[in-house]
Amino acid sequence: MPDICKVLLMSHHSAVVRLIQKLLSQADDCSLAQDISFTLTCSKTLEEGLNQLSKEIFNVILFDLMISNGEDVKTLNQLREQFPQLPIIVYTDKTNENLIIQALQLGADGHLRTEHLDCNLLIYQIRIAIERRNHIIKLEQIQSRQQELEFIELEEIIETNTSITARMFGAELLRQSVPELFGELVQTYGNLLDLALEKKAYKVDYDISEQLRTLANKLGFLKASPRDVVEIHTITLKEKNQDVTLAKAQAYVSEGRIMVLELMGHLASFYRKYYIGLSNIHLATKTNPRS
Repeated sequence: MPDICKVLLMSHHSAVVRLIQKLLSQADDCSLAQDISFTLTCSKTLEEGLNQLSKEIFNVILFDLMISNGEDVKTLNQLREQFPQLPIIVYTDKTNENLIIQALQLGADGHLRTEHLDCNLLIYQIRIAIERRNHIIKLEQIQSRQQELEFIELEEIIETNTSITARMFGAELLRQSVPELFGELVQTYGNLLDLALEKKAYKVDYDISEQLRTLANKLGFLKASPRDVVEIHTITLKEKNQDVTLAKAQAYVSEGRIMVLELMGHLASFYRKYYIGLSNIHLATKTNPRS
């Protein structure tokens, strides 16, 4: 913890502002403060808060979930994406467990209810949020190194051109034989990955499995190999992970692992049905030869 903890309060409720100011002014008498002094900066709107964050470094954000005059956690998601290393504590004067759970899922480091708030609880939550965010940052650094190794392994798979794969699917990758179609497949896969993240974050209903099955059928008609699927997956992740926060990059990688396995499964199912169909035609031809 720093000697001076700079707090940014984002709320348009004057009563909440007065309460937080009062509680932080009592920090000297709180044992949990441990000689830490607190400064408070207030902003009434999200735009004002973002402007403050662009000019000054803060240690923690207290974020009013009702700042947009509605229970819209998308503003919190925007804040988390722009400032992934800043601890964020959300609060509301309403008892809405679903809203709080959704806020925590989107990256909040803690939550408060103003009706039961005192100095000890406020400082405790600030300390816990800062420690939690520091721990998350360390884990993200480890995961980032693991992602780099995963990309290297995937690229090694793509470069591996075994004789079995060559005999079954042809020597050339789709990227080499049909580059324009390959680009469209990458775009489709990337769109599905975005939908997967939205589905998880906002609990919207997208039939991603059926769209993956359709994509697998297209790959099957093009005689795609498992290496083609891996290359589509790898290129998509590299494109998606440019200029995004580490948290979002990790979300892409995590969802991508599930999607690529499902796509592989659908492709295998396509080939299984295809070869069963060929076998049945062959048997029928042998059973009923032309006279």
